[in-house]
Amino acid sequence: MLFDIHTHLNAEQFKEDLDEVIERAREAGVSSMVVVGFDRPTIRKTMELIERYDHLYGCIGWHPVDAVDMREEDLAWIEQLSRHPKIVAIGETGLDYHWDKSPKDVQKAVFREQIRLAKKLSLPIMIHNREATEDVIQILKEEHAEETGGIMHCFSGSPEIAKECIKMNFFISLGGPVTFKNGKQAKEVAKEVPLAYLLLETDCPYLAPHPFRGKRNEPAYVRYVAEEIARIKGLPLEEIAEITANNARKIFKIADGKG
Repeated sequence: MLFDIHTHLNAEQFKEDLDEVIERAREAGVSSMVVVGFDRPTIRKTMELIERYDHLYGCIGWHPVDAVDMREEDLAWIEQLSRHPKIVAIGETGLDYHWDKSPKDVQKAVFREQIRLAKKLSLPIMIHNREATEDVIQILKEEHAEETGGIMHCFSGSPEIAKECIKMNFFISLGGPVTFKNGKQAKEVAKEVPLAYLLLETDCPYLAPHPFRGKRNEPAYVRYVAEEIARIKGLPLEEIAEITANNARKIFKIADGKG
């Protein structure tokens, strides 16, 4: 059974047909999903969803693009909500140098605060990194993020960077780009990273895999990611599904039999 470790089922794109989307995921063999809330509205929706669906878990934090909007009380609110038993990670947090909404120094400060919160709560960290690899790794090292570890969400770096992250107790999560015909680096990462450190995700509704590229992504499509990694690794799909699901349960501290 597949485990989609990063979804945005709290997004407006799923407002009209969420139950159907979740049913299609079940039919595709997806047993568990993590819903990521990264600002006030999506965090509130995440909390609603994990209460409504047994096999949904939550990850809550503050997105780097919106770091400039985060207030001191928001961090306290996230800490309070993170004590819910189905909140399994802090994030997504990190750095995003592609968009210029939030100054880099603000992003870095908010990132550090969330790493410290994750350590305080003994929760893994869901890392967002866009065009900021050097600074992300430096901050993770300076804040001793290896104490809780976490996930390099939608990893887009090189196999060498992936190995450096693994040394810091981070798992490498791959999504739709590994299926793209031009996704050469993602395929190299899938080939080089030990299966014990790989996770699967959709990041839906974004980054739909081939052959749905450019359309709305949904959790059922995580199967295409698994199939491509199985092809690259030369292993059966069932083995990829089982090992990556076990990896997810390990990092999120979800007991066997609970998804």
